[in-house]
Amino acid sequence: MADDAWRDFELATPTPEHLQLRNLLCDFVAREVEPQAAQHDREERFNVALFRRAAELGLLGVTLPEEYGGAGLDATAAVMVYDRLSEADPGFALALLAHSVLFAQNVNVNGNDAQRKRVLPRAASGEWIGGLCMTESEAGTDVLAMQTRARREGDAYVVDGRKTFITNGGIDDATLGDAFVVYAATGDGSITAFLVEKGMPGFALGQKWRDKLGMRASFTAELVFDAVRVPLENRLGEEGEGTLAMMRNLEIERLSLAAQSVGIARRSVRTMLQYASQRRTFGVPIREHGQVQRHIAESFAEFRAAESLVYDVARRFDLTTTGQRIDADAAKLFASQVAKRAADAAIQVLGGNGYMGEYVVERLWRDAKLLEIGGGTLEAHHKNLTKDLSRDPGLLA
Repeated sequence: MADDAWRDFELATPTPEHLQLRNLLCDFVAREVEPQAAQHDREERFNVALFRRAAELGLLGVTLPEEYGGAGLDATAAVMVYDRLSEADPGFALALLAHSVLFAQNVNVNGNDAQRKRVLPRAASGEWIGGLCMTESEAGTDVLAMQTRARREGDAYVVDGRKTFITNGGIDDATLGDAFVVYAATGDGSITAFLVEKGMPGFALGQKWRDKLGMRASFTAELVFDAVRVPLENRLGEEGEGTLAMMRNLEIERLSLAAQSVGIARRSVRTMLQYASQRRTFGVPIREHGQVQRHIAESFAEFRAAESLVYDVARRFDLTTTGQRIDADAAKLFASQVAKRAADAAIQVLGGNGYMGEYVVERLWRDAKLLEIGGGTLEAHHKNLTKDLSRDPGLLA
């Protein structure tokens, strides 16, 4: 008879280390993240103290090497962090994601040993708050149309341009973030990545984006580069290798954003089920009504499908390479829509209460919308998936 031990395998907690991380996260979310979430959303304020607390718990360096203060874990661990944090506060989770994945993990994979040694301990400890500068007002999905330029001058590059919608661009209205991976054009169609740090002359905060629909607990800003001299040692990789660095980072970014969607969907289903068990109409809990049952059942089925897809992609994900776009795109395409539908269904089940700020689902609905836009629009995923499937039909074998 075949060994049935494999049936005990858990996608989300495949090892004792993953289970330990999940328990830590659930406790942290319940005790420290949930109580502050609504207030920081209302105030559109990034909780720096909570960010430092996350650093103390090791949550900023989950995928970073242990020699630099990280935990040396895998994509499953990263997915778990953004999944569980997003049950309570997707905006705060997004700020951590921008720092840990878009900045620190980017340097880890695309930087050299000297850069890792200097940057990663500061990132893992929370001494630095970092982010990624890619989007421009005229170059969102069309990344290669970016207008930010970097020209070589001796032992430095001079960077000119503007980046917008940058998560962690500032810590508050007056304080620039500490360090950023910045993509800039350096030649005919080529892009290069640089490490740009606060204090470099000409590097400044521009417009502060307020009154956002969602993800209000993360700080979003425009960053201005006015003849910023970036030392040669701050170039990530060789000149012209920025596109490859970008692709390596976009794949784990999309998987992490898909994980945020899973957390939003789980919380939405839990909230509507709890409410439907307590709220009574016509003498019975509203969960006894077929219309409500449909919202709960379909949302749960989609949540479980999204959760399984995201954690299965994470199980097979290699953080050190590229070529995993099709799975990352598929996970984010599906999960982001599941999150928004689940939050929408929860609002419908809660009725007028769901529409009010006192209940979490209206905030989850607002936060979920960004996940259909940021890190790749739904339309970009449609294009990528169709192109990749057409190139390799064997993926459907």
